[in-house]
Amino acid sequence: MYYVPNMYQFQYPHYANRPMYNHSRQCGCWALPVEVEHFRSSNHDVPYLKDYGAEPFVVNINQAAKQNNTFRTALWSGKYLQVTLMSLNVGEDIGLEMHPDVDQFLRIEQGQGIVQMGKSRDNLNFERNVYDDSAIMLPAGTWHNIINTGNIPLKLYSIYAPPNHPFGTVHVTKAYAEASEEGYGHGNGDTVVFGKTPDEWIRYTDFLVNQGLEDVKRGINATHILQEFILMGVLVGKGYSPEKAYETVEGWERTGEFKLLQQSKNM
Repeated sequence: MYYVPNMYQFQYPHYANRPMYNHSRQCGCWALPVEVEHFRSSNHDVPYLKDYGAEPFVVNINQAAKQNNTFRTALWSGKYLQVTLMSLNVGEDIGLEMHPDVDQFLRIEQGQGIVQMGKSRDNLNFERNVYDDSAIMLPAGTWHNIINTGNIPLKLYSIYAPPNHPFGTVHVTKAYAEASEEGYGHGNGDTVVFGKTPDEWIRYTDFLVNQGLEDVKRGINATHILQEFILMGVLVGKGYSPEKAYETVEGWERTGEFKLLQQSKNM
């Protein structure tokens, strides 16, 4: 973990010098391991917006929520809960939904709207106005919707217990969120896993494939190669780039941290 004097974590210290808000979103959906650039606010307590789970993490959640301009960005995904940031354009809503096995907490950080809840999608008999600092508790199995009724984007964050979205989820627009979660694709029939089609994942991991082939040429035994590259694949799934995953696993072997890797290499 990295610390600065104000005690907030910065893993990526470089930001674009751009306006805080961008009301025109481009349609797209990325998840692991693509990192989406976000605009930095004037407050220096906000890190690069990406999924930091499941490592220890401290953030100014108010500023992070206000900085976020996507429909949904996962900020921290752990084993038992998940924090996501959301931004609803003027007149936009989350969309009527229900999570059968997930309790949810939402907090409004900017703007105003209406929250609707009920036991069935046709009977949303609970309705309240919500504003800055409103907290919303949604029991599992409750149908619900939140509508932006103000004249500025509605900024909020949501806590799911347990997690409700894949690690690293970024839905730039509501349309892409619906396509990703309901159709598991981009509207063209392609299967998408964590934001990439199978062919895109193949191209993304070409570096690891080539390194593995080099190990084969050097005569390294198959057990060792499989151990190394399966570990690298796990790290890529956690958000490492292929190059960083390769460097990390090779470092484990060099330092002796993973004795089984050294043993299998000498088989």
